[in-house]
Amino acid sequence: MQEVCRNVWRPIKLIAVVVVTGGLMSSSAARAERQQGEAIDFAHQVVPILQKHCATCHAGERAEGDFSINSRQAILDTGVIEPGDADGSYLIELVTSDDPEERMPQKSPALSAQDVATLRAWINAGMPWEEGYTFSKETYEPPLLPRRPELPPPVDGRTNPIDRILDAYLVEHKLSRPEPIDDAVFMRRLYLDVVGLLPDPDRLAAFLADENPDKRQRLIEEVLGDDRAYAEHWLTFWNDLLRNDYEGTGYIDGGRKQISKWLYNSLRENKPYDQFVRELIAPSSESEGFIRGIKWRGNVNASQRREVQFAQNVSQVFLGINMKCASCHDSFIDRWKLKETYGLAAVIAEGPLETHRCDKPTGEMVKAAWIFPELGQLDADAPEPERLEQLARLMTDPRDGRLTRTIANRLWHRFMGYGIVHPVDAMHTRPWNADLLDYLAVYLADEKYDLKALIALIAGSEAYQSQSHSLPDNVSVDSYVYTGACAKRMTAEQFVDAVWQVTGAGPKKPHESVASFVETGSDDNFRPPVRAALVSADLLMRSLGRPNRDQVVTTRPASLTTLQAIDLSNGPILAKALRSGAARIMKHNPGTTDELIDQIYVEALSRHPSEVERQAARELVGEKPTPQAVEDLLWSVLMLPEFQLVR
Repeated sequence: MQEVCRNVWRPIKLIAVVVVTGGLMSSSAARAERQQGEAIDFAHQVVPILQKHCATCHAGERAEGDFSINSRQAILDTGVIEPGDADGSYLIELVTSDDPEERMPQKSPALSAQDVATLRAWINAGMPWEEGYTFSKETYEPPLLPRRPELPPPVDGRTNPIDRILDAYLVEHKLSRPEPIDDAVFMRRLYLDVVGLLPDPDRLAAFLADENPDKRQRLIEEVLGDDRAYAEHWLTFWNDLLRNDYEGTGYIDGGRKQISKWLYNSLRENKPYDQFVRELIAPSSESEGFIRGIKWRGNVNASQRREVQFAQNVSQVFLGINMKCASCHDSFIDRWKLKETYGLAAVIAEGPLETHRCDKPTGEMVKAAWIFPELGQLDADAPEPERLEQLARLMTDPRDGRLTRTIANRLWHRFMGYGIVHPVDAMHTRPWNADLLDYLAVYLADEKYDLKALIALIAGSEAYQSQSHSLPDNVSVDSYVYTGACAKRMTAEQFVDAVWQVTGAGPKKPHESVASFVETGSDDNFRPPVRAALVSADLLMRSLGRPNRDQVVTTRPASLTTLQAIDLSNGPILAKALRSGAARIMKHNPGTTDELIDQIYVEALSRHPSEVERQAARELVGEKPTPQAVEDLLWSVLMLPEFQLVR
């Protein structure tokens, strides 16, 4: 019977992945549409058509016929476009009609065949839209200076400032508070968010047995106090942001330099964020790799010159400004100009820079300049090291609220699943709660730029310690309303670390480039001796979303792919870990079948199985477990959404 059960179980693995990943095929189809859309340049191809032929009557405050093109959602609300189906879209019928009373536009010449073809391709590609772009004349300019909002009075003893702000928000929107989570869910969420690991079963049991009313706050302090685990987890976040990796583009030919040692030590010592930023902008030899960027081999577009990379990366990472658009021409989506990008780029240049518009030289030379002159200005004639020092001081000036708002927003997104400003690199976008964002930013400054203090504030809130929900597929910047934390997919590193914890199958040595300055521990109790963030990305981690890091990465894709389904169902890397783990569990757990099942569930999910789950596991494993049966049980548990989500 056991052999029959196992032979039936294995063929349904791929089916199970499709089921537990929640609509894999539909997300793949949507992704294919988006990939087709990459051939359509919204800013350069679609915007000029809509601006020329539609904006006069249907943009800004004008919406003749109740039709507005101010935003993608505004167009969708009219029903004239069916994304992915140009033939079924009324807009195409209107612009191609032979009836002069029906044909649009009526106040200007008809669209050319090429313009119609572009609109058809755009609609068939899913109607891609530049995030944050609007035809409305109204623009939002975020404040630069810090602002300390007045806190609403506490309700029901909920004194955390985050809860005071959000409780008032929920009342205003006539929404109920999300329900609190139990201690086991809280501990698992906290561990994964703060140190990227599953909680140890013995520590979990002790926490659950603790009746002290402030045990959650003490656990937050305890977990944040594990400086090694904290650093090794947050390497993932900062390596993505700072384009730092251990091998890959630029490292072989010397066109790129690591900052791994500096970054690891900065995280372990919890370096104040303002100092952290200054040491990256006006760097030492250990931290200069970030601002120096990548020296690409051969000829490159002007927007990928090292100086322009500097402007793009510094503004994106620390200020939430997307200057990639303004590296080619004046931005279509916000106020930034080509000259401002080149002025910032010139800070690191050997001399004045010639601007290039759409990769063509303009003949205009630009000197070094800071993009927020309200805070002061650079001496463009000073030597490069001095200009960098000046820029570092300006960017970390206490009056630069943009710096603290941006990192506060990134941390909120990391812990709560959706930014207060979203997406997190579009800080020109109006926040859904300005008071919350401003409070988190001034709190960070009050705490002397201590990122752990800000994390503790977030983790200590009732908002963080409440039930999560799935983000609706159709949510947009304009339609988002906060109702609680959003469930998050594990990063590739979190997933791999968790697998290594449960199986004890992790590597024993980190990558050679970091081996000299990181500690490695034993694998007692199956704790990973080396973390996934400290090793080169293998094919499984690449499949699960770990990027190449030749560009700044601030968020990873949340949708699942067919490749991930294949790797999780039949991939050799995961299969090898499960085989090794099954053998190891058999060796370390000679107890009963129920004890083995409990061990796997508690290790992986921080809970015991339900009776239904226990019965199914017993049928799978049998009275005398074999390594093959244990491997199948491991796989079935690790494929559960409950395992793969931080919720």
